[in-house]
Amino acid sequence: MGAPPLTFTTVGWLGDRVVLLDQRRLPADEVYLECRTWHEVAEAIRTLAVRGAPAIGVAAACGVALAARESTARTARELSADLEAAMAGLGTTRPTAVNLFWALERMRRLARKHLGGSVDELRAGLAAEAEEILEEDIASNRRLGAHGARLVPPDARILTHCNAGGLATAGYGTALGVVRGAVEAGLHPFVWVDETRPVLQGARLTAWELAREGIPHTVIADVAAASIMAQGEVDLVVVGADRIAANGDTANKIGTYGLAVLAQAHAIPFYVAAPFSTIDRALADGSAIPIEERDPREVQELAGRRIVPSASPARNPAFDVTPARLITAIVTERGVFRSPYAFAW
Repeated sequence: MGAPPLTFTTVGWLGDRVVLLDQRRLPADEVYLECRTWHEVAEAIRTLAVRGAPAIGVAAACGVALAARESTARTARELSADLEAAMAGLGTTRPTAVNLFWALERMRRLARKHLGGSVDELRAGLAAEAEEILEEDIASNRRLGAHGARLVPPDARILTHCNAGGLATAGYGTALGVVRGAVEAGLHPFVWVDETRPVLQGARLTAWELAREGIPHTVIADVAAASIMAQGEVDLVVVGADRIAANGDTANKIGTYGLAVLAQAHAIPFYVAAPFSTIDRALADGSAIPIEERDPREVQELAGRRIVPSASPARNPAFDVTPARLITAIVTERGVFRSPYAFAW
C-alpha cells in the first residue's frame, strides 16, 4: 500500500518568485507567500513561516538565487560580492539549523566556480543549484524513510515530537518520512503527536499532515508522554534533528531530550531521522551546538493572548541537545547508524 502523494508545496518556484506555504497560518488557513527578494525569504525563515532544518536550507538556497536576480552587478565577481551580503543576512535567521549553513556554503562554492563567467551564467547556475538542492532533499528523504521503515514493527505506535514531515523539508519528511515509509510498506503505523509547546508545531502541523493523508494519529499534551509510555502504548519514538554533532549528540526541538530520557526509562527505542547534511562534522559533541533563544512572548502568549502575568518573565530556548548515549540509532538516506557513531564522509 502506498502513501498518498503530498498535496501541498512547502517551498518552490513560481516564475521569478519563491513560494512558501505560510506555516504560521496552519491549520486554519492554507496561504502561500510569494517572495521576490532574499530579504523576504530571510524574514519568512526568521518568523517561522518556513521552518524545519531541511526546508530552511532549501529556502535559503532559493533566497541566494533571488539575490542574484536582484543584483545590478555587471560582472560575476561583483555579483559574487553582492551574494555574500545576502548569505550573511540569511545566515543570521536560525543559528541552530546546520542545513541553513550547509546550503549557503554550497551556493557559495557554486558562485566561486563561475567567477570567470558571465553574470547571466552565474545567475542561471545559482537557480539550477537551488532547484537541485530541493530535488535532492525530497529524494534523500524518501531513501531515509525506506531505511527507517525497516525499524518499524507492524501496527507500531510511534511517538513523535515537533514537526519533521513534508512541512519541515522540501517534501516527504524525516521523522514523518519514516512513518510514510512504514505506510508504504503496509505496516499500518499509528502516531502519537506531541503538541510541542510553545509554538505547537505538533498539534498544528504534524497533525495537519497526518489528517490530510488519513494516517491514524492522536494529539497529546507534551506532559502526557510519560504516562502513555508507562501504560505500554508507545513502541518507538522517532524525531527529527536540526544539528547532529560528530559523536551523535543531537539538537532538536525543545522537549526532545526529556522524551529520550523517558524512552530509556521505559526501554523504548529512540530514533533520530535526518538527512546526512544535518551532521556537523566540525563539532565534536553537542556542547558546541548553538541553541537559539526565541522571543519570550511565544511562551507568554497563546494565540496572541497573554497567559502569563505581566510581571513574570519567560525564557524560550528553541532546542535542546539529546546525548548520543540515549539515541538507539540515527536514520539517514545513507542508512542506519548505531552507537558508537562513526559517520563516513
